[in-house]
Amino acid sequence: MGRASTDTVGAMRSWQIHELGDPILRLVLDEVAEPELEPGRVLVEVEAVGLAFPDVLQCRGEYQVKPPLPFSPGSETAGRVSAVGDGVDQALVGRRVVALGGGLAERVVLPEGSVFELPDSLEATKAVAVPMNYGTTWFALHDRAHLAPGETLLVTGAAGGVGSAAIQLGRAAGARVIAVAGGADKVAACEALGADEVIDHREVDDLVERVRELTGGAGVDVAYDPVGGETFQQVRRCMAWDGRLLVIGFVAGIPELKTNHVLLKNYSVVGVHWGASLARDPGSLGRQMESVFALAAEGAVDPLLHPPYAFGDAPRALQDIADRKVVGKVVADLRV
Repeated sequence: MGRASTDTVGAMRSWQIHELGDPILRLVLDEVAEPELEPGRVLVEVEAVGLAFPDVLQCRGEYQVKPPLPFSPGSETAGRVSAVGDGVDQALVGRRVVALGGGLAERVVLPEGSVFELPDSLEATKAVAVPMNYGTTWFALHDRAHLAPGETLLVTGAAGGVGSAAIQLGRAAGARVIAVAGGADKVAACEALGADEVIDHREVDDLVERVRELTGGAGVDVAYDPVGGETFQQVRRCMAWDGRLLVIGFVAGIPELKTNHVLLKNYSVVGVHWGASLARDPGSLGRQMESVFALAAEGAVDPLLHPPYAFGDAPRALQDIADRKVVGKVVADLRV
């Protein structure tokens, strides 16, 4: 069987990291050989690539997963299957798909099990906002925190990729959502996403006191914190009795935890390592995507996007993530 496509094997463009450092300085646009199509894999003509803060950390060599040099950052891919390897259903050729993995390249080869057919309603740039952000958030809210209808969910970094996903999935789960963001544009984005309350942390003197006011002094049942640093220290003081504080990430630094406070308030600090969970339960990604696609069809999920960047502007896209200049998911659109 092998290759099923009218395309010929040749060269393609790919953004590559040869030396670690800030992406704006270290990304190089190379012409490389098209990846080899092996059994059980599919070749995708890339339309859009999703970018995130872990990609920035990988460029700097600061992420827990360190790919060998050179490598192409980019954690999510949407496009059209142009060829399939041995053992893969030929009917996939021509189908629109989204996948976790890939890179900033014109074509990528991916395992058949990592690609998911897209509903017609989900355009490529929005599709690449789904796997990492919504997969992480679904896992966090449902599998780790067991968020229940009527509970209160606090979301920090709420205008970012995972934060905006948490607002939408929290609302879809029947929770009351309190979003925290900085600046009028980010506050407006959170309001548009459906947050019940939005706190502009630049405008309040005491975030903890404001959360207590909004919860009648009870605190929040679940907190979703991708920020870390000093924000984490404020969030832990917002927890209700029997609350669950979800550790999503540390863009502001890795905080220290005062365990006496955890004991006194009887809340749980819950780690969320979504990537490792997929290795232990590979079928979970498919279940998460099915659930999110169903919510998208109902209108409950509509990914918040920063204005997409052209493929040639990928270094700037990643640097803007690093410099916190973006609102929503950052995407490189290869069609412009």
